[in-house]
Amino acid sequence: MFLTNWQGLIGLILVILFFASAIFAPWIAPYDPNALDVPSRLSGPTWDHPAGTDQLGRDTLSRLLYGGRVALKIAAIGVSVALVVGLILGMIAGFGPRWLDNLLLLAFDTVRAFPTIVLALAMVALTGPSLGMVLAIVIITSIPQYARVARTATLTLKNTDFILAERSLGASMTRTLLHHVMPNVVGPLLILAAMDVPVVVTVEAGLSFLGLGVLPPTASWGTILNEGYLVIRDAPWMVIAGGIPLILTTLGFTFLGEALRDVFDPRMGKGR
Repeated sequence: MFLTNWQGLIGLILVILFFASAIFAPWIAPYDPNALDVPSRLSGPTWDHPAGTDQLGRDTLSRLLYGGRVALKIAAIGVSVALVVGLILGMIAGFGPRWLDNLLLLAFDTVRAFPTIVLALAMVALTGPSLGMVLAIVIITSIPQYARVARTATLTLKNTDFILAERSLGASMTRTLLHHVMPNVVGPLLILAAMDVPVVVTVEAGLSFLGLGVLPPTASWGTILNEGYLVIRDAPWMVIAGGIPLILTTLGFTFLGEALRDVFDPRMGKGR
């Protein structure tokens, strides 16, 4: 059972906390994340400011909560779009003619050959840093891995008896893919998506840290880490507070993904 797995339970709790804190940030945050309080700048953790304040006197805890909303938006939209597009392209590659399979594989390998940072620099040069640019990078770089998993699973199912029987009855490729292949392919992709969320969150934070993602004054975990790094000798709590959500989010989705993998494929759990 899923709930008897302690890692899965911890992961589920951390994931729920991540979603709840991001969704209800406007009601949970004690202050406006962009409200300036210069006299209180760089103050340490207190009852009024549990995570301290930054160099402009803004409440760090409030900015962390609103930064979670940015991370959730990027992860939810980016992973969902990449999963759907990758699923469609992967099934087409696995079920279609050989020349189409080779063409799509070439496209997947070409995209994966570009390092994320290099691609981000190229896109920033063309469009400038923005939330939409980060989202586009996440989607473009994530599609190939979902497509490859879907392609492999489709190739495995392609010559099974129930697929051959369906095709012999005159079923179209679209019907076969939607009604018979997709239900058997979605499971592994959902596991991959759960374990890919912390990667996407880290990519967004890394790009924002480098100034290639979310622009100030919008709160983001990456910008909070960047601002904290600049004053780390005077206010180390900003870096610590900014790193804790990234660590907990990574652990939560990793534990949850491993637990889901054990549910969908019990053989993996027995082998560990």
